Amino acid sequence: MPLLPVCLIEPLWVEFSARLGVDERPEFSVEHPWGCHRRRVPDRIVFEHILAALVHGSGYERIATAGCSDRTIRRRLAQWAERGIGVELLRAALTAYDRMLGLDLDHLSVDGSITKSPCGGEVSGRSPVDRGKQGTKRSVVCDGGGIPLAMVSAGANRHDSPLLEPTIRQVPDMVGPLPEYSCVHLDRGYDSAKTRDLLDELGYDYDIARKGVPAPIQAGKRWVVERTHAWMNGFGKLRRCTDKSALIVDFYLALAATLTVLRRLINRAHTYYRWPARPTTRRLK
Repeated sequence: MPLLPVCLIEPLWVEFSARLGVDERPEFSVEHPWGCHRRRVPDRIVFEHILAALVHGSGYERIATAGCSDRTIRRRLAQWAERGIGVELLRAALTAYDRMLGLDLDHLSVDGSITKSPCGGEVSGRSPVDRGKQGTKRSVVCDGGGIPLAMVSAGANRHDSPLLEPTIRQVPDMVGPLPEYSCVHLDRGYDSAKTRDLLDELGYDYDIARKGVPAPIQAGKRWVVERTHAWMNGFGKLRRCTDKSALIVDFYLALAATLTVLRRLINRAHTYYRWPARPTTRRLK
């Protein structure tokens, strides 16, 4: 059974391969006197192994095969993460979504989510909701329909409020200019004068839940970011990340967000578009 539907893997690979640089290693030669030139593992094979790690959350030793070792996966993953390919993929997916369906940038929602990182690392800290074990927090901003626009990773011991600024400042770079009066919806964890001063400085309207007022009464339009976190927690690597490098963690976050955008794009595009390789089912499981 495939890890993901083909209608997700193929367009993602087309965009991914277009951003890979030219390999600088020498071509394999059977006549090399030392016999030390090994054949380079194709990028497509490594890409599929990385998708397996993202979906299942397994260690690289477990998903390695005879044709692709765990060292090859780690080495190629570090190279791609350093190039920033994950962010480029997410930006391309958001551009396609906005062009075909339109992003709801009049309303933005921001919230954080804590997941496990048992091996520690650069973006790990003591989790306040998991008996002080190591955890990672991701701060995500999404549009009015729950499409992830940008995200920031940090230790689980970081509060949501200080992560708001680096998270929301990424939005114009990812989707371009915003409407004149975009409204940011936040929960009571952001209820402070510092948050309001920041949003006033950036030119946003805001709807922040008040402390001491029951949440169901003031749920507003920020529930979509909770659903976005649920979508992203469907990837095993995000639920329990064993990578220690912040670059690798951010690469997986961007890749998971890209797959989330593509899934929503295909599901919603059935109503408006038809294409030769269109999936037969209306909803991707």
